[in-house]
Amino acid sequence: MGLKSKDLISIHDLSVGEVATILDVATKLKRKQKNGEPHEYLRGKTLAMIFSKASTRTRVSFETGFHQLGGHPIYLNSSTSQVGRGEPVRDTARVLSRFVDGIMIRTFSHDSVLELAKYANVPVINGLTDLLHPCQALTDIFTIQEYKEILKGRKLVYVGDGNNMAHSLMFAAAKVGMNMVCSSPKGYQPNPEILQQAQEDAKQTDCTITVEEDLFTAAKGADVLYTDVWTSMGEEAERDIRQKALGAYQINKELLAIARPDAIVLHCLPAHRGEEITEEVLEGSQSVVFDQAENRLHVQKAIMALLMSDETL
Repeated sequence: MGLKSKDLISIHDLSVGEVATILDVATKLKRKQKNGEPHEYLRGKTLAMIFSKASTRTRVSFETGFHQLGGHPIYLNSSTSQVGRGEPVRDTARVLSRFVDGIMIRTFSHDSVLELAKYANVPVINGLTDLLHPCQALTDIFTIQEYKEILKGRKLVYVGDGNNMAHSLMFAAAKVGMNMVCSSPKGYQPNPEILQQAQEDAKQTDCTITVEEDLFTAAKGADVLYTDVWTSMGEEAERDIRQKALGAYQINKELLAIARPDAIVLHCLPAHRGEEITEEVLEGSQSVVFDQAENRLHVQKAIMALLMSDETL
């Protein structure tokens, strides 16, 4: 669908067809990986991975995935490169573009990613910002598709802080025709501009993206319940305030009983058991969080291959 050489900054920027292509290629690459079939679509390519935030899943999944695609990933963080010593983003972009075939960045400021993409001559992948987390949201939709097969018309309910994860899930749900409800208390609801953009996207696929303060009203008839930590990286000083404000927004057996009997539970991890989700639900039969975690590998491989490969996938 023409993704070659493009950036992946926000799912909002992708067409409905491009999202479908990413899911389709992820399915093919996962099958190849499980069957031990070679799929070195990025042989001879190099990926720069810039990390300003701590990471487990993002680093390991991107690094492993790029290696499985036949390429060479290079890890850069603020303590071991000029990235953390005041070099302008535009300079980093133009220098790295002369060395590598793609750049993945996980950082705080979304504007930094936009600037990196503006000045880079190679594809830039948003590995996470304080505003958006597109690779995770595409992974989540892929995981739901594996379990539910049909995405259109399904109901996804996000519980808790209307953060970067909620924002990207709204865009992702809109692109595949899923109805999504974000259940958050006042003061912690999604960015109104992001919500409006997602609702505009939803018109293309005839679905709804809404916000509902009442948690049990939101969860009624849900096919998927999703949550994230109450306190994200960089918000540690607000931990006590956030725990008080979000304390009722927990996925537990009572909430799960409101959803459909075959509902699945997702969490992007790491999870704080006893806060946004109970141990009982996280480790229960309806939880698919570890399949979800694995799928970061397969979906990100699809993204990297589509953006950087010279071959037809």
